[in-house]
Amino acid sequence: MTELIGRHGTRQQAGFFLAGRGRDLAELDARHQAQVEALATVSAAIPLDWRRTVAERNDLDRFVFGPEDVVIAVGQDGLVANVAKYLDSQPVIGINPEPGRNPGVLVAHEPAKITELLAVREVAERTMVAATTDDGQQLIALNEVYVGHRTHQSARYWLDEERQSSSGILIGTGTGSTGWCRSAWQERHSALTLPGPVDPTLCWFVREAWPSPATGTDNTEGLLKAPDTLTITAESDLVVFGDGMESDTLTISWGQRLEIGVAPVKLHLVV
Repeated sequence: MTELIGRHGTRQQAGFFLAGRGRDLAELDARHQAQVEALATVSAAIPLDWRRTVAERNDLDRFVFGPEDVVIAVGQDGLVANVAKYLDSQPVIGINPEPGRNPGVLVAHEPAKITELLAVREVAERTMVAATTDDGQQLIALNEVYVGHRTHQSARYWLDEERQSSSGILIGTGTGSTGWCRSAWQERHSALTLPGPVDPTLCWFVREAWPSPATGTDNTEGLLKAPDTLTITAESDLVVFGDGMESDTLTISWGQRLEIGVAPVKLHLVV
């Protein structure tokens, strides 16, 4: 709502813009109000002697979390995944402002439950995935890591012992098995049994592998149990990002190696 009004200048102009496309401002207004009310409920429940701050999704890659912090994510399920990669064992409480719209896989709690959750935090550890370059850079994600060409053109690389050309590789956790990886799994009617959220196992899928005299398609899916890793050796410039955060990436160039496996840290999700 804020972005729409900022783009069109006034609430009335925003409503006119939507009406001309068969949409109603009231729908967006209701969703905006639900988010505002959820944030207000959460803010009011935080003890007055606790320090606090608010970070938007776009701030996360620059925000410094303290070891004693409690993180409250108010929004869609994906917001928990977006924040998880920047944490190191801090507890995360997922608050769902729109139970009728969000599945609630990671934002499982209503705003009214926040006081109880702050007082007694029962935590479940969820497996995460780590991608580490041969020069020591590392990226951690909760749902999945994507490896491919920056503009989603054909990516060229070695996957373990097979040279491939594809639209990229997805490596996901049990939590991510409800999202992008599940889409790949379902589309190809895969016989793999997807891991659960706490299993120390990853699933991986090569997207649209291309058969040619120089590239193969024999090794396009599998399961990866800790401490095993998947090795990708670049034969073109590739990007690596986690949980859809394309603004926060690693890059590898020709000849560089990338190791992907179960992360050494886990998400501490309040249940």
